[in-house]
Amino acid sequence: MSIDPATLGADRLALLDTFLRIVEAGSLSAAAAQLGSTQPTVSRRLQTLERALGVRLLHRSTHAMTLTDDGARCYERARDLVSAWQSLESAVRGDGEEPSGLLRVVVPHALGQDLLVAPLAAFLQRFPRLQVEWRLHDRMPDFTAEGIDCAIRVGAVLEPSLVALRVGSLSRIVVAAPSLLTGAPPPREPAALARLPWLALHTFYRNEVELTRAGTGETARFPIRPRLSTDSLYALHNAALRGLGVAVASAWAMADDLAAGRLLHLAPDWQASPLPVHLVYPHAPFQPVRLRRFIEAMRAAVPEAVSALDAAEG
Repeated sequence: MSIDPATLGADRLALLDTFLRIVEAGSLSAAAAQLGSTQPTVSRRLQTLERALGVRLLHRSTHAMTLTDDGARCYERARDLVSAWQSLESAVRGDGEEPSGLLRVVVPHALGQDLLVAPLAAFLQRFPRLQVEWRLHDRMPDFTAEGIDCAIRVGAVLEPSLVALRVGSLSRIVVAAPSLLTGAPPPREPAALARLPWLALHTFYRNEVELTRAGTGETARFPIRPRLSTDSLYALHNAALRGLGVAVASAWAMADDLAAGRLLHLAPDWQASPLPVHLVYPHAPFQPVRLRRFIEAMRAAVPEAVSALDAAEG
């Protein structure tokens, strides 16, 4: 199947882009949400494209939407055409172009509410024509269906379809409230920690804790039966403050309570392995200027923020 750009009029690339969004988002309504439009408008654009090409591109029913054979061929060609045009546009305008438009970013709750707000504010002040939708989730998003440009992830990234740039790591320490110890001296060795009640951040540890001694690399591993298991760093933090159990947590999130004596750093010569921080986005032949600028900014800002915390803790 050939696509004659002349038959599509001035909006030919916009029509092709809308078609790509419909296919990749999986529905007219999802595509409309990504485009900031309405479902009837998206439907009209699809019909305009089908009339211009003289073929039916999608089989539509109340429960499903599938590509026709012509639609599948159109999708492959349209993806190449739109990507090539965007690449040409970027090259002609130059990398110095000021970014504009909407950037959708998914960030873990704790980082997105605390550690990365200052770098985000600096980024937006630097580029006043940009808007950022800062979505707080602790899960990996569906980039295509949700229209996400980039995610910041803590921990390993295993999906081969994604680019994962490591931008830093977060140190983890063992903490507990003084009330948990009932006047006993804070434990300094893993064997004593194993006898205490525990909390678990089950995203990273569930039934076992492994610690490494600073300087020697010696490791210690012991099982735990958590009194509370959660996927929220904030819930873990608050439970630890109330004396419910011992927790392994990111050092930056505990710093204020450690300084105030509301939490104690247990076994200070031992730490859990640091958690890597990644910038994650889908493989693509072209990245919009706004995404490239955000990646550049975060690659510089995240290590600086983590280094500043490490220095303060030291």
